[in-house]
Formats: sequence, structure tokens, C-alpha cells
Amino acid sequence: MILGILLVNTAGTMSYEPPTPPAELPTDIVNTLNGYSPDQLQDVARYAEALAEHKAREARLKEESDDDEIEERPDDLPDDVPAKATITIKEINDNRYYYWQWREGDKVTSKYKGPVDPDE
Repeated sequence: MILGILLVNTAGTMSYEPPTPPAELPTDIVNTLNGYSPDQLQDVARYAEALAEHKAREARLKEESDDDEIEERPDDLPDDVPAKATITIKEINDNRYYYWQWREGDKVTSKYKGPVDPDE
């Protein structure tokens, strides 16, 4: 019985170990992040997620602009939006919206489509 109480007590005093950073993450970035407050880390996480989505979208748009095939126009595609446009979701002030996006040379152009249905 004493052993059981001892195990419970020692289990409750174990320290929390911080997460292990990915090996691919440079040491200077890990050191910088370790100095940030929880609020700053949440801001970094949101920014990193948005940046990753942006870069993936850029790569997808570039790949699609390289395709020579002309695709059928979707029924809801406005006349001033090219058929190669894709639909993207942007989050603005905790609200999500659909946008048509396409590449015009080096520039990415966006046109508002409508709000995202929260039930989707």
C-alpha cells in the first residue's frame, strides 16, 4: 500500500517536457521561438499556416498556368474571371471567404466569390 501511494505521488511530480522541434528546422529559428511568449507563438503559428497556404497556392497556380489545356468553364465562373482560376479560402477577421484566384504574369489576381458555408 505504501508503494502504491509513493508511485502516485511521484507520478504527479513529473515535469512537462517541451516538444522536440523538427530536425529540418534551423537551430536559430528554434532558439528564437523558444524565447517567445505563448501569445507570440500562437501569432507565429497562424502566420506560418497562412504563409504555407499562400506558397502552396502560388505553386499550384504556377503549375496550372503552365498547362496548355483549356478546361470547361464552371457554371458559377464570372465572365471577367479566366477559366484557369481556382477557388481559394481566405480568413479575414475570423471569417472565411471564397475567392477566385489566377495568375497574370508575375501577379496573382483575386476576385471575391462569397462567404464559406460553416456547415461545409
